Amino acid sequence: MDRRIRYFIEDYWDIFTGIVSMLLAFFFHSQGDGVMATLFSAIGIAALSLTVAEVADILSERLHEPYGSFVLTFSAVVVEIVLLYMILLEVRHSPEVLETVKGGIISAVIVDLNVLLGLSVFLGGLAFSQQQHNKETSSAYSTVLFVASSALLVPGLLSHTEHGSQALTQVSHLIAGLLMFFYLIIFIFQTQTHTHFFKATARSRFFRLKRKLQEEEEGEIDVNDSSDYVFEHLHTSLNFIVIFALIGVIALGAEIFAGHGIKLARDYGISAGLSGLIIAIISVSPEIFTAVRAARNDQIQRVVNIAMGASTVSIIMTVPILMLLAYYSGINLTLDFNPLQIGALLLTILLVWKTTEEGETNYFEGASHLMFFVSYAIIAAYY
Repeated sequence: MDRRIRYFIEDYWDIFTGIVSMLLAFFFHSQGDGVMATLFSAIGIAALSLTVAEVADILSERLHEPYGSFVLTFSAVVVEIVLLYMILLEVRHSPEVLETVKGGIISAVIVDLNVLLGLSVFLGGLAFSQQQHNKETSSAYSTVLFVASSALLVPGLLSHTEHGSQALTQVSHLIAGLLMFFYLIIFIFQTQTHTHFFKATARSRFFRLKRKLQEEEEGEIDVNDSSDYVFEHLHTSLNFIVIFALIGVIALGAEIFAGHGIKLARDYGISAGLSGLIIAIISVSPEIFTAVRAARNDQIQRVVNIAMGASTVSIIMTVPILMLLAYYSGINLTLDFNPLQIGALLLTILLVWKTTEEGETNYFEGASHLMFFVSYAIIAAYY
């Protein structure tokens, strides 16, 4: 195959797949074929989300850390919010969908910290026996995740008391507001006062630079073989416009996915926990590709920033924004997560803390996260 054609396919397959899948999803939706409409809308969402991640990746290179990872995680979380909100709107026809939305919120964090981080650490550990990152990053994120997850315990505990549904709704709104305020503090901490906590250490940069120089000397890197990716030549503001335009298309596909997917889940008896996992995997899949690529390039610091940063934003931004959207849509969304969800979330944070506390990772630690995720998925399917 001609090199230019190969590069063109490698650069734009996700856009082509996404657009074609969306068109097919709209076609099958008009024909009333729910299975095919759901399938192709899911493929379209995942493919176009990958394009969003690629464009955000270009922006992150220009903005540098910690702003780079912030752009990546924020763009991914926007897709997650859009997808969950479209599903939330189905509550008007199927009240049980609320449990699927709650499962999707928690599952996004579990997928980020176990699949994304676990797979990246595992594959990175196979390529490099050990990888180094800034342990201050994981320490800060672990603290944030633990506090935010503990806050989510409050409405769930209240639901087991004599207080009524009105008190549960009020407490859920208060917790959502508290999480948003916490996010503002974290944003200042990450981007203004303690930016060094989220950057690669001198040691990790040294090892990566040493390997890169060695590859250049061995002739493994050819600067003339770089692809001419169109988004790399667009102005930063135009790339932001591209991201928002793609998210708009994703929102249209999410509406089809939500409408038919919820009905299929009900018809086939798929549990709310498993449905939440499926939603999370679709929304997180672009981040997984980005993180795996970073790990294979020995950029484990970026993996930690993406995995833990996305998980943090998933809790302290997704929850308040969904609560706000639900309120204006006339839907009563409360934060009374079930014991399995909260327990799995807290155990995941504990496992992440043990994995990253020393500033070094290996493939065994990645395999441990993957093992935990498979166990959770099995339980969620029957819970």
